[in-house]
Amino acid sequence: MGLLLKKLFRRRIVLLAALVLLTVALIAMAAQWVTPYDPNDTAVLERLKAPSAAHYLGTDELGRDLFSRIAFGGRYSLAIAALTATGAILGGTLLGLVAGFFRRLDAPLMRIVDAMMSLPDILLAIALVAILGPSLLNVVLALVLVYTPRVARVVRASTLVVRELLFVEAARALGIATWRILWRHILPNLLSPILVQASFIFAYAILAEAALSFLGVGVPPEIPTWGTMVAGGQQYAHQSLGVVLYPGLAIILTALSLQLLGDGVRDLLDPRLKKSM
Repeated sequence: MGLLLKKLFRRRIVLLAALVLLTVALIAMAAQWVTPYDPNDTAVLERLKAPSAAHYLGTDELGRDLFSRIAFGGRYSLAIAALTATGAILGGTLLGLVAGFFRRLDAPLMRIVDAMMSLPDILLAIALVAILGPSLLNVVLALVLVYTPRVARVVRASTLVVRELLFVEAARALGIATWRILWRHILPNLLSPILVQASFIFAYAILAEAALSFLGVGVPPEIPTWGTMVAGGQQYAHQSLGVVLYPGLAIILTALSLQLLGDGVRDLLDPRLKKSM
């Protein structure tokens, strides 16, 4: 494990991405100890203030401390992304395994997946949230449904390859139960693409949540995610750019770091790219 991490962080850009993610996660988890104010405390007389010793990143349109809101908002944004990635990985892996291993189910399942993937992610998410209603749980559910087909496609393609290998054929010949073959022999060989997809979906979910909130169909405004902060502050950006700049930077840095880390993991686990690392 230590050798793998050493190889992964040999590239400085991947190490920097990991440090950024670690910093963001630590600030979010320790928000109640590292922030000077409650994120919902308003002080109208202090509205749209520039960064100062009292307010590290300034204040928003209601006089709320931006640093505190970004720190606490990170909890919601990261939680939405983590739940989305977990749900999409579980659902997509199950669909991909079934479609790739059972030939009769392959065509009907993949036609459904193809139909869902034919729509742009954000449009499908908007439609699903409009049907389900705007709430944190419904946003997570909508994003899980959006990204599950992406994972299913990748897992199916890998399953089609693994199921034809000799050790799987030997397990079938020995009469080992199908569920055991899937769990013990096929799934472990799919962990590399699944891990890479998880890192990418985590990043996509952060961006998608921000986009949905910006369009007014995502998480309710009273929940301080990074997306709702950008959406709420856009009309005040001409008075104080920080109300959209700082939460926007948090979104960009986190998503970019996740993408870079995912690229590093992919390069490490891909036999064709190992030598270049």
